[in-house]
Formats: sequence, C-alpha cells, structure tokens
Amino acid sequence: MFEENSILDGLDPESVAFQCKIIAKSGFSEETGITSSLAQIPKVKSLALALDEAQTIMYSAISDLFWRNNIDPKSIDILITNCCVFCPTPSLSSMMVNKFKMRSNIMSFHLSGMGCSAGIVSVSLAKDLLRVHRDSLALIVSTETLNLNWYTGKVHSMLLTNCLFRMAGAAILMSSRVSDKHKSKYELQHIVRTINAQDDQAHRCVYQDVDPENKEGISISKDVVHVAGDALKKNIASLGPLVLPLKEQFLYVISIIRHKVLYTRRPSIYTPNFNLAFEHFCIHSGGRSVIKAIERNLRLRKQDVEASNMTLYRFGNTSSSSIWYELSYTEAKGRMKCGDRVWQIAIGSGFKCSSAVWKCLRDVKPDNGSAWRDTINLYPVEVPDVKIS
Repeated sequence: MFEENSILDGLDPESVAFQCKIIAKSGFSEETGITSSLAQIPKVKSLALALDEAQTIMYSAISDLFWRNNIDPKSIDILITNCCVFCPTPSLSSMMVNKFKMRSNIMSFHLSGMGCSAGIVSVSLAKDLLRVHRDSLALIVSTETLNLNWYTGKVHSMLLTNCLFRMAGAAILMSSRVSDKHKSKYELQHIVRTINAQDDQAHRCVYQDVDPENKEGISISKDVVHVAGDALKKNIASLGPLVLPLKEQFLYVISIIRHKVLYTRRPSIYTPNFNLAFEHFCIHSGGRSVIKAIERNLRLRKQDVEASNMTLYRFGNTSSSSIWYELSYTEAKGRMKCGDRVWQIAIGSGFKCSSAVWKCLRDVKPDNGSAWRDTINLYPVEVPDVKIS
C-alpha cells in the first residue's frame, strides 16, 4: 500500500485510471509538452513555478520573433498578451515590457478569462487599435500555463483539463505601417465574434469552480460539443455573407425558408461549400471530438482538418495559441500561396466562437525557425481511433 501511494503521488487510483483512459483516446503523441514541475513526483505547484513557466514560453516566443524579423522592442506601439486562467500582478504584459525594455508610452493590455478563443479576441482588439492609431506596430502573445491549474481532485469533468491542455505559446506581429506591407505574409479581412453567455448551459459548459473537497479546477461539460456546434452555427450565419459566393448564400437561405415552411416533412438545412471560400482551415485543436464534429458539420475534407489533427497530435490542446501552430504547419508544408484564404476558428469558455479570415499576400516559404522545423517531414501521420471500454 505504501509503494502504490508513492507511485501515484497520493492520488486516487480511480482518478489516475480515468486520466489514463482519456489520454489514450486523446489523439496525442508522446511529444506533447508539460512544465517540468508537473513531470516530477510529487508534483509541485506554486506561483513562482507558474511565473517561470509563463516567462519561459513568452520570452522565447518574443525573442525569436524579434530576432527573425529584426524588430527593435522599442518600435512596438501596442502590446496584447492573453492567458486564460493565470493572471498575476504585475500583469503578463507588464512583465514583457520590463523584460524587453519597451517604451513607457506603449499601449499595453492583458486579456484573462477569455478561454481558447482569446487569440482571435486579441487580434480583434489589435485590429481596432491599429485602425485608430495609424502607422503602428502591434505585438500579440498568446499562451496558457499548467502549473497552478493542474487539478488534483476526483471529479472527472475537472480531470479532463489535465488530459487535454499542454504547454505552448505564440507571438504574432500586426502592423498598420505602410512600410511593412511588402514584408507582410497576410492581410486580415474579417473578424467575427459570437458569444452565447446569455444561455446558462453554454455559460457553464467550461467553468472554473471548486469541487466538494474544495479543490479548484475547470469543469468541462459533456455538452461541450453540442454547445460549440450551436456557437459555430451562429458565427457562420454572420460570417457566411462576408465570404461565400452568392450561389452558396442563396441555397442556404432557400433551405432555411423550406425548413421553416414545411412543417410535416422538414428538409435539412443546406451546408454551404466553404471550400469555395477558403483554401485553408485552422480549427482550434480542442480535442478529437471537437475537430471531428466541425469537420462533419461543415462537410470538410480530410485534408482540410489535417493541420488541426496534426497540431493536436504533436502539441496537444495549446489553448489560444493552437490556431497559430496550425497556420505554421500549413506554411511548413509549403502549401500557402499568394491569394490563398485562411479561416481560423477558435472556440472557448463563455461560450464563445470566433473567426478570423486572412488573405495570403505572397507565397510563404517554409520557415526554418518554426515549431515544425525538425519534424514536418514526418507528417501527416495516421492517428488510430482507440476504443477503451
């Protein structure tokens, strides 16, 4: 008994078995990363370790971005950081200003509690600020921390976060400077944000709470796929008219009318062909079931969700940064060509669904400094479905 408890770090054996079962079905490889403090026995959780985790990710992402683009930190006019459940004081954005000695008049923001869609929310904020403050440069840094958010209780819905989320981050530059146009990879065309927080079921679908033993965790409801699907439908209803050909819009509207008029035998609502609007799709890699549901509901091809599935396999659910790993995957494969359109879809607590549409301004060559640089030739790989009773 003493030996077993030592191996399990004092955790409930049933909880450990449940997490092993979920991880086996997750579609993750063994290369996904967690902070070293959670890879040891016993696990150590502290504010200092959480800060070290956040700083390690964010400092390296920003340093690499500045180095590859020859950017002086003092040239950054707008700084936006986002991390859902870790919100220290001073803020993460202030830490970045301190580390890189940015200007005292920089417009600095930190977004917290925005869930996995915070990456696109940050882009939306940067877009609005860049419209007002012309000839400016914005830096967005998306990350999530694991250390303080690791759940040690027994409630299965809260244990899911231990199985799904992994350590990662991304840094992105946006500019309204005319001089940067010839260097830019993409032009932002549309941002569409949807939130269903007015609905109680959607609002509590992903929820931070304490369990009966007063242990803090984030509960993920069994309704998450249904709730995400509903938010996605509303988001598409707003995005569709902006991107779809008129014929696809017409067929969609007619199908809705027929669905409402024919009470006795209601036909299904037509799903537009989004391949006519986009060449590439970056669907938040929240989990295999979420990716499969969106693939099915949007009638996408296997190659359309390849970047999402491979990002989930290689890096796991990296929260708000996942859509950038997916975009990087497409670039690393040499598939991004001038004129291509990219649809980024992010979903997260609230419940929110956010879309960003980008147009590629030039052929993008594979980047030797990307997160995929050493392994891209190994992908895609076949990830088998694991069924465990």
